[in-house]
Amino acid sequence: MRVVVADDAVLLREGLVRLLAENGHVVAAAVGDGPALVEAVTAHRPDVSIVDVRMPPSHTDEGLRAAVEARQRVPGAPVLVLSQYVEVSYAEDLLADRHGAVGYLLKDRVAEVGEFLDALRRVAAGATVLDPEVVAQLLVRRRRDDPLRALTPREREVLALMAEGRSNAAIARRLVISEGAVEKHIGNVFAKLDLAPDDEQHRRVRAVLAYLGA
Repeated sequence: MRVVVADDAVLLREGLVRLLAENGHVVAAAVGDGPALVEAVTAHRPDVSIVDVRMPPSHTDEGLRAAVEARQRVPGAPVLVLSQYVEVSYAEDLLADRHGAVGYLLKDRVAEVGEFLDALRRVAAGATVLDPEVVAQLLVRRRRDDPLRALTPREREVLALMAEGRSNAAIARRLVISEGAVEKHIGNVFAKLDLAPDDEQHRRVRAVLAYLGA
């Protein structure tokens, strides 16, 4: 994969560059601020970009806003955002354009090299990947007017794993059920959320957005 890395922390940025190179990926650009990220994505059209949420000058959400702008200039450009802390609103902002191919992970996940690279590959392939901690906080925030209230506990489990960007096969392995059972649960989720027949990936993204909005 061709990757753009955006992080103002030199040690982490160079560490990511080395990790990617050691695993056979090509780093098209490594930058330290939002405008440089937008330029790099526009110029290189990478398979995926890794972006730190907090970058200069204010170190608040410049990286996230740059990622959103980059996806406006290059629609659907895959982006994996890294954050020190869980900010559910950031995940919602990233998912707002409904194109998929986005991820939101805590920086701690980088240390789990296999899982991090797997998440990166899934985002590059068009999946939506959310850190399990984000999913957990979404559950805590769920309101009384929960549109997911009609779902069974198993269907909620399946939807939570969909929100992490898991494929049907991966969900089946995690829950120790057949892929056919997973497909049936997903079909029930689509029906109960009133998601009319559409492109399969599009309906998965819409289901995840409903999950976030709940």
